[in-house]
Amino acid sequence: MPTDADLVLVLTTEADQERAEALARVLLERRLAACVSLHPVLSLYHWQGRLERGREVQLLIKTLAHQLDALEAAVRERHSYCTPEWIHWPARCGAGYGAWLLESGSNAS
Repeated sequence: MPTDADLVLVLTTEADQERAEALARVLLERRLAACVSLHPVLSLYHWQGRLERGREVQLLIKTLAHQLDALEAAVRERHSYCTPEWIHWPARCGAGYGAWLLESGSNAS
């Protein structure tokens, strides 16, 4: 099972459902993530001196700490935004989920 330091959650957004699903599939196919949850959101934010409002799809990515750099590189390579959201933090999980995470999302450790 992963230790508490092993599980990492990553948050990013994409412009629409199609792009979000395409990005999620790439991350899963490359085994950089064990799971990606997609959530439609309405975002309000500052961009280039203006207040913006837009519908996006938020991706919550579950991964392992040793995959974080490769995951970030893949997100930046495939993302439709020039400045993609990239927020990550360590998380804790139960034993069963942790075992599944290692089995499902693990690149070679």
